[in-house]
Amino acid sequence: MNVYALQKFLDESNFKRFHYSLLFCCLFIISFEGYDLVVYGSVVPVLIKEWSLSPVQAGIIGSYGLFGMMFGSIILSSLADRFGRKKLLIVSVIFFSSFTTISGFADGPVLFSWCRFLAGIGFGGALPTVITILTEYIPKEKRNKAITLALCGNQVGGILAPAVSVMFLSSIGWRSILWFSVIPLFFIPVINKVIPESIHFLARTGRVNAIEKTLNKIDGRYKEKLKDEQNDVENESTSVPFLALFKNKLALSTLLFCAVYFMSLLMIYGLNTWLPKLMEQSGYPLVSSLSFAITLNGGALVGTIVLGIIADRKSSKKLLMGMYVLGAVCLALLGIKSNTFFLYSLVCITGVCTMGAQSLLNAFVSQYYPNNVRSSGIGLVNGIGRLGGMLGPTLGGMLLSLNIHTSLCFIAFALPGVFACIFLLFVKKSSSNAPLSFHESIEVNFNK
Repeated sequence: MNVYALQKFLDESNFKRFHYSLLFCCLFIISFEGYDLVVYGSVVPVLIKEWSLSPVQAGIIGSYGLFGMMFGSIILSSLADRFGRKKLLIVSVIFFSSFTTISGFADGPVLFSWCRFLAGIGFGGALPTVITILTEYIPKEKRNKAITLALCGNQVGGILAPAVSVMFLSSIGWRSILWFSVIPLFFIPVINKVIPESIHFLARTGRVNAIEKTLNKIDGRYKEKLKDEQNDVENESTSVPFLALFKNKLALSTLLFCAVYFMSLLMIYGLNTWLPKLMEQSGYPLVSSLSFAITLNGGALVGTIVLGIIADRKSSKKLLMGMYVLGAVCLALLGIKSNTFFLYSLVCITGVCTMGAQSLLNAFVSQYYPNNVRSSGIGLVNGIGRLGGMLGPTLGGMLLSLNIHTSLCFIAFALPGVFACIFLLFVKKSSSNAPLSFHESIEVNFNK
């Protein structure tokens, strides 16, 4: 039975215990990735005072993690397509968990910056790999909901980081908040047991026993269901996955996705890094400012789940475009003085339309690309997008150092949402449901 038939079997399978375990494990990984990513925004007000950092310096330090993330997204994702997605996922978790924990021992900005960079490599490798594995194994009818639910981990971590800061920052200090990141290292054996290797990678390497073991967990009658499958596939191609992103009418869409990710992540990481500081500068105490960060991620958490459900029924592209425009409007309004309830409502909606939309965007892109270039495609657009993520913290630091009014800072972070909507408008219809071409004609014999 060919690999295209295997993917069809996975697409049409019932959602069972295997899928729940996989989804929960991915949610756990992304939650701690999200925690490690945004925890810097929770401690940056303290680091500015303790290490006498200027806003620009603090912004640059915040960009180091995203700089590493760019490398991790592009390099590790490409390696995952060649050497196995599960292995690279575990390596990524070890990287971001270990170096975030070590950054809690830093005695100055230099070591801290290096730790953020190295942790960023792990950040960049984990997200695309999780999305790719879920896209392969989750049944098609529940795929959007499952991917967006797993990516809610970004918001879970985004809530957890400021919440832990509120509880322990004044009593124990900022270092303990970073040491909290050691927890995933204790769960590596569980991750290794629960997460399956990519079915496409197993087929390419001829690991029939591993394929049978995985399929048996999904459905004990897999041989019977696969026996009658007849699928025509294209001839095998030896094209390099990365180069294939710019062939078969994918070039324009790939470039547009890179631009959308750039704009989207500029908003997200600019906000996650500077929202507490901007609110503090607007007259709110630090604890209250951290509560805005909790609200931002809380809104994104709820919104992401709702968006995933809607996306399985409606067009993800049109939904995303609307979210980016609405998010830009709400973000711009944050700079206007208003009552507390209205302000928190704006922050909540902004979270839905930025981080929530980003989760849906990842689900959309993961299903846009064919299987043979999926991990490379997600890794590339995420990697290029990190340039925008790097610019966000630095831009915020520059604006604050110039003593620009807070309302103009919010407008600066809102404009990329408008551009993201425009770029999405020109993305062509996906053809990922077509037969696959890269090593997809490999035959796997289940009838020994």
